[in-house]
Amino acid sequence: MNEHIVIVTGATPLAPRIVAMIPSSAIVLGVDSGLDAALEAGLRPSGLIGDLDSVSQDGLAWAEAHATVARHPTDKTQTDTELALAFAADMQPERLTMIGGGDRLDHTIAAIGALAARHLTNVPLLDGWWNGHHVDVIHGPGRRELHLEPGSTLSLLTIGPKCDGVGISGVRWPLEKQRLEPVVGLGVSNEVTDPGGVVAITVSSGVLTVFNVPRPDPSANTPTDSLVEEH
Repeated sequence: MNEHIVIVTGATPLAPRIVAMIPSSAIVLGVDSGLDAALEAGLRPSGLIGDLDSVSQDGLAWAEAHATVARHPTDKTQTDTELALAFAADMQPERLTMIGGGDRLDHTIAAIGALAARHLTNVPLLDGWWNGHHVDVIHGPGRRELHLEPGSTLSLLTIGPKCDGVGISGVRWPLEKQRLEPVVGLGVSNEVTDPGGVVAITVSSGVLTVFNVPRPDPSANTPTDSLVEEH
């Protein structure tokens, strides 16, 4: 079992503050042109996954010399990001982080939606950074304790079918055993009110995304945003 796998997808440059949170022991996988973004940020991916229609020639040459390359056909029924997430899930990580971005709304929705795939249910900690914004993903039944910036905004949104048994504490508007239908406003724009930034979230069924601002941990190079999850 691997402790932490990070997949980098899309050619958007990685913010230094996010790169600094990646443990040196993490396994990094580049998704097509995400390999170029990872290399530019000073990372050394151990794998390249995708149909390789957007990775640069220099990036591909680097990967062929230094990494494992998993090339997929251009005509396929899954996105490169979905393929990479499935590949990573098979490695049974303790934590799986997706980092990406871009200006295409359809790619954004598809990438974040890919974190709801059933084969990711058994990943204990699942999160991502998209265009610099952080998201935790909780597959129900699950419980997650987040350490967030006090006073910051967070939003709960359902991916796919409805979420039942949603609860949240440590915020201005707590919820208890609430049903959240897909992409509705009930969980949007809440506020962290706990003085220590501790927010506890539960969900009995469905897949819940939590858009939030993690509290930096000066004693570690990983954000303290995901500490407990039970299935």
